[in-house]
Amino acid sequence: MDSPTIQRRRWYILAVLTMSLLVVVLDNTILNVALKTIADPAKGLGATQSELEWSINSYTLVFAGLLFTFGVIGDRVGRKRVLVGGLAVFALASLLSAYAQSPDQLIYARALMGLGGAAVMPQTLSIITNVFEPHERGRAIGIWAGAVGLAVAIGPVTGGLLLAHFWWGSVFLINVPVIAVAIALSLVLIPESRNPDPGRLDPAGVVLSIIGLVVLSYGIIRGGETGDWLTLPVLGPILAGLSVLALFVRHEARTDSPAFDVRLFRDPRMSAAVSSIALCFFAASGVLFFANFYMQSVRGLTPMEAGAMVLPFAAAQLVFSPRSAGMVRRFGAKAVCTTGLLMVSGALASYQFLGAGGPTWVLGAIFFVQGVGMAHVMPPATESVMSALPREKAGAGSAINNVARQVAVAMGVAVLGSIVASVYRRDLAGELAALPAGARETAAESIEGAHGVADGLGASGATLVDAADAAFVHAVHVASAIAAVIAFLAAMVVLRWMPGRAAVAATGTAAEGTEAEVEAETKTEAGTGARAPRPERALAATAPDAGERGE
Repeated sequence: MDSPTIQRRRWYILAVLTMSLLVVVLDNTILNVALKTIADPAKGLGATQSELEWSINSYTLVFAGLLFTFGVIGDRVGRKRVLVGGLAVFALASLLSAYAQSPDQLIYARALMGLGGAAVMPQTLSIITNVFEPHERGRAIGIWAGAVGLAVAIGPVTGGLLLAHFWWGSVFLINVPVIAVAIALSLVLIPESRNPDPGRLDPAGVVLSIIGLVVLSYGIIRGGETGDWLTLPVLGPILAGLSVLALFVRHEARTDSPAFDVRLFRDPRMSAAVSSIALCFFAASGVLFFANFYMQSVRGLTPMEAGAMVLPFAAAQLVFSPRSAGMVRRFGAKAVCTTGLLMVSGALASYQFLGAGGPTWVLGAIFFVQGVGMAHVMPPATESVMSALPREKAGAGSAINNVARQVAVAMGVAVLGSIVASVYRRDLAGELAALPAGARETAAESIEGAHGVADGLGASGATLVDAADAAFVHAVHVASAIAAVIAFLAAMVVLRWMPGRAAVAATGTAAEGTEAEVEAETKTEAGTGARAPRPERALAATAPDAGERGE
């Protein structure tokens, strides 16, 4: 496919890539709404709180552990091939998830979905970086990031509609027709691209990263289950996981072809941007995980109503993400990222206003502010990561960006979910002591379990319901306060270490004027084919330029 054809099709290509991203993100947003149903022994699989967390984390941990490998594979064998193959694996795993007969089967099928998602995600951003010239790349990445908001909008509502008319497995089955369309369009529209000098694979790094993340997450989740963090079954896996991850970092710093090139973090644009993404998603994803239980178990909303409550978050993402590039041009990425993270921190702190009763519009307003904040973090931070690398390393940059987000999601759900479980169990200890042993264990596992036990107690069960709701709300207050502090720390990291306009201008003089020059040359090439952009200018333009400079 020649360059003029690619330029004419670039926005259609972006639409296909957005669809591919959409189906990967859509899966998790639909699953969040279905968690309560999957936990139901009659309507679902009777999954415990721990099994629900693993149904999320089995996906995100495999996803994060393989992102770098698939980034390198895409650079080596062709990004289009890996994209299409990943979509096919994702469709197969969706079918297996839909017809899982036990929580364990669901967890394993979700892990396979993580493998497919890991093949898809880095290729989308890599192809965008290769298809779009620097003067349009910020806008394209903003639209790409806005697809997350679209998934948040479609996912909960679609999940609610499906659960209202079909069994819980339909939330996974819906992926298949979307993927079929995405594969067909990818084969027709997307050009093949690869790195002319790809790095070697790093199997040792991949294995170490997966083992470290899984073992660490197991210890954290186990701590939340038992409430005793100083026992060997809890502290042992946590320390072992941290040790393996430390060995992983040491290995990556010494190998010639690392799966995760830690040396790239010497660039403050890279390190500050990745830190902002990781800390933001750590805080926000953990809160969104237990917010669904708050809406459905405490407030009694149906899955459809709970999905509708997330629409303000999605609307904010859809409206503001594509416009963030203009904000960066006007104020600089440092100012935009810092403001966005402060908004996220304020929104998470506002969970303190939620109770077992009261108007639900308060939660909708909180979701909206959180969505606006995140819309001003992801696009400029992602562009900062991608602009720190040359085009031929787009796969590595995409993988770094996405692995930061996915590891943060897994750790956020594990850590904040464990905090919620610990506080909930501690506050409910008095009521639990009066229950029989079997009922005590069920009620202690989750608020849904407590409600199920209360239903079997008759009129006296109302006291247990009130106590469980109060304990869960207090647990939400504690976890969201911690999340707010983490988001605030992320804002301080960006404010301190992300280069500002003056710093970038001092080091990026070679890029002065490149936006206008590249745009003019690109138009000339597309119109007449007589003048192609000079390689040195194209490479210089990958650094922040007149339209993108402001970190």
